[in-house]
Amino acid sequence: MTNQTYDRTEEDLGNIINLGHVNVFVPDQILATAYYITGLGLTRDPYLMTGTDNMWANVGISQFHLPTRGTQVVQGITGLVIPDREGLLSRLDSVRDQLADTQFDFKETKDRVETVCPWGNRIHCHAPDEAQFGRMGFGMAYVEFDVPIGASAGIDRFYDQIFGAATKVMEWKGAPCARVQVGERQYLYFRETETPYVDYDDNHIQFYICDFSGPYQKLLDAGLVYQEANQHQYRFKDIKDPDTGEVVYTLDHEVRSMGHPMYARPLINRNPAVNLRNYDPGRSSIHWTNR
Repeated sequence: MTNQTYDRTEEDLGNIINLGHVNVFVPDQILATAYYITGLGLTRDPYLMTGTDNMWANVGISQFHLPTRGTQVVQGITGLVIPDREGLLSRLDSVRDQLADTQFDFKETKDRVETVCPWGNRIHCHAPDEAQFGRMGFGMAYVEFDVPIGASAGIDRFYDQIFGAATKVMEWKGAPCARVQVGERQYLYFRETETPYVDYDDNHIQFYICDFSGPYQKLLDAGLVYQEANQHQYRFKDIKDPDTGEVVYTLDHEVRSMGHPMYARPLINRNPAVNLRNYDPGRSSIHWTNR
């Protein structure tokens, strides 16, 4: 017997277990490669979407999906954990000339590197921090969305009652916010603001859930399911407050079961610090944990 006491609730994830991807359209794969692959140091998936009409960029156990269909901008900020800040700053600086005629930019702050993609997506890069991000040493830690004033409580109730997610209403950057856990130290933040950064343009997120049929039936009963993709996946857009029936926010969700063929698919993550000049066998890859 041990006398040590543990807080077992710290291990509770809720029903949503992994933030799989964020999907935004891009108009140019060469510029997307310069930013996501060369600048941020992510890895293009070598197995799927390898043509010029789409790119999947691996970041730990998550991805960006970047179809060539126009331009979409997330209504908020995507937060990544990326080690080696100096390496990141050097890579971003190396693509500045190539991206000079776009919205690309970056700046260093005390606790992050704030970047803007060529089309206006804001992606903030944080150093690994066990207190904040647990064992995540490389990955997609959060997506923060701008939502209307007064919407956070209804959003919290939606994810709690429909999905059985671990949720919390809190202050985030000085404003009311609904926090939804979508994996191990992965969160969606729905932060109230009077002025959204951009209008919603049908970009989407994807996550995996344990109880697949329960939320599906509740969404179906509420008339919210708009796509029956296959046995393992469905989609909805509107977030309705269960107490009032009011649509409080719209965000396209791709919901997958743990039986989906791509669940827990191993993703290759290269070590962007390794190049032709300093190549060292055995250091070409990077693991998503910091342990």
